Amino acid sequence: MKTLQKFGLFFYFLLPLVKLAPPKQHSATFYDPGLATLEETIFKQSYEDIIFKEDYEDKPQDAVKNQESNDMLLFHENELQMQRDEEILSEGSTNLTDLATCLLCVCLSGSVYCEETDMESVPALPKETGYLYARFNKIKKLKVSDFAEIPTLKRIDLTGNMIQDIEDGTFAKLVLLEELSLADNRLAKLPALPPKLTSLKANNNFIKSRGIKANAFKKLTNLSFLDLGHNLLESVPLNLPESLRTLNLQFNNITSITDETFCKGNNQTRYVRQRMDIIRMDGNPVILGKYPNAFMCLRTLPIGTYF
Repeated sequence: MKTLQKFGLFFYFLLPLVKLAPPKQHSATFYDPGLATLEETIFKQSYEDIIFKEDYEDKPQDAVKNQESNDMLLFHENELQMQRDEEILSEGSTNLTDLATCLLCVCLSGSVYCEETDMESVPALPKETGYLYARFNKIKKLKVSDFAEIPTLKRIDLTGNMIQDIEDGTFAKLVLLEELSLADNRLAKLPALPPKLTSLKANNNFIKSRGIKANAFKKLTNLSFLDLGHNLLESVPLNLPESLRTLNLQFNNITSITDETFCKGNNQTRYVRQRMDIIRMDGNPVILGKYPNAFMCLRTLPIGTYF
């Protein structure tokens, strides 16, 4: 009994001095894609080195050729991967650009509204944009690149900007464009116009007759509305299409007209402009009453001064 008591006292004093071992922890294995790729690459390289040594001992020339062909294949694979990465980055940047435009403007069902935002250039438009309204801003120039990638545009309204210059070919690729408004800007000449245009508003600019080419409207067989009022025209534009219904030329500097201005001349009394409904020439110096033969083909007389 005394012996047991001695052992008990011994363990009582010894126990605090002994540090218990921490519980055994089971390590979890996690998959690291980058590490796995590196390990796979090292293993693959080691395997290829072994194969190369074995081939080189048997046929040195063939081993070298095989090594070169493998290197070429690896090079092309890397090149293709880089191209794919660039395409992904390009798509991402385009989406970010579209997002930025739609934060500044309102994008709704193929229409982009960028009105009164003080922008100084046409924003990058989302693909499939059909209608652009960028009125009352500070845009000074239109460039070919503004619309080159958006052939789906049907209407562009740039009323109330500061546009002075339009690059040649700006509207060349817009084969679906039907309505274009360049009203209330600072243009001195008209740009080349797309073929399917039905309505053009270029009123309240500084356009002179020399700023409109002789055949500017000749091929626009769908044009029905043309507004060139409040400009600096000295004469009525030539080769107006038969499709015209409304022609606004009020408040220009037109001083005279001829028998061929609206009609074909040469006393062709049978020729009639069937579609022309309205011609406004009020506010011009011309006295229309001096040119009675100029209106023989019209169903209604132009609005203007006759006496």
